[in-house]
Amino acid sequence: MTMILAIETSCDETACAVVKDGKEILSNIVSSQINVHTMYGGVVPEVASRIHVENISAVIEEAVRESGVRMEDIDAIAYTQGPGLIGSLHVGVQAAKTLALLYDKPLLPVNHMCGHIYANSFVSELKFPLMALVVSGGHSELVWMEDDWHFEVIGTTFDDAIGEAYDKVARVLGLGYPGGPIIDKMAKDGNPHYKLPVPKTAGRYDFSFSGLKSAVLQLIEREKKQGNVIVTEDVAYAFQETAPYSMVSKTIDAVKTYKPKMIVLAGGVAANSRLREMMREEMAQIPETELVIPPMYCCTDNAAMIGAAGYIAWKHQEFGTFRDSADPGLTMPGEID
Repeated sequence: MTMILAIETSCDETACAVVKDGKEILSNIVSSQINVHTMYGGVVPEVASRIHVENISAVIEEAVRESGVRMEDIDAIAYTQGPGLIGSLHVGVQAAKTLALLYDKPLLPVNHMCGHIYANSFVSELKFPLMALVVSGGHSELVWMEDDWHFEVIGTTFDDAIGEAYDKVARVLGLGYPGGPIIDKMAKDGNPHYKLPVPKTAGRYDFSFSGLKSAVLQLIEREKKQGNVIVTEDVAYAFQETAPYSMVSKTIDAVKTYKPKMIVLAGGVAANSRLREMMREEMAQIPETELVIPPMYCCTDNAAMIGAAGYIAWKHQEFGTFRDSADPGLTMPGEID
């Protein structure tokens, strides 16, 4: 029995969890800053780090209390080392080091994106080789895992990540922040009125969303010049159909080529209803590969996922030291360039 206390502060959620054996969540406390950053139309790094400082102690205390586990029974302290906002990461790193020093516990630095992937272990036993479609506000990656804790990024985006594209399109349409949930909901009331081009890239498994965002702008300008009323729901529908499809089509291509035992969705955009629906529809045609979609609570940033990944790091004896620092550009462990 291994007890991991995990801390996550990569962006604008202050989170702490206690996870048993990498699969059982004993507590998972998240303090969101979304109401604050909505006023600014996006996350303000300086504001985020200050709020983390204000909330971190209370969040840790609540997570330990709710878990029913004493700090003396914790085996290790896992924390998000990166990627993320440097100021936000720093708060979590220092909190983890303080606890490790106070209670004489080993440290487990965890990559945030690995956490998103291993969040799927709360749903199903992960089977390797495995393919992961990692989609969030800052990341759009297709990751091949030949074995446990072995990562090879076979596809990525060289401009906007898909979550960032959703935010930018929502801003263009005057819908507010965060854009993903708003467009997801609005698209359900839309109709197939407008057409948007499916993004093309040089790399077989790479993604691009900057051009799609520009296409939305051009669509709006063209309609205005023609004196047409912009139907916001229909624009949302067009974007919601095009953006996920551009990822799903390449992911299915990779699945057919690599033939993994399992494919998982990971990251905040994995909560997108159309992406989940498209993946289910396409994977129904490939029954030999199991599809796992994370629960909604594990799509957005939380500490339970860091605890799940931390447990794997614990099994591989990949401990950190007090010299380790926050790394906003951290790559996955063992990642092949």
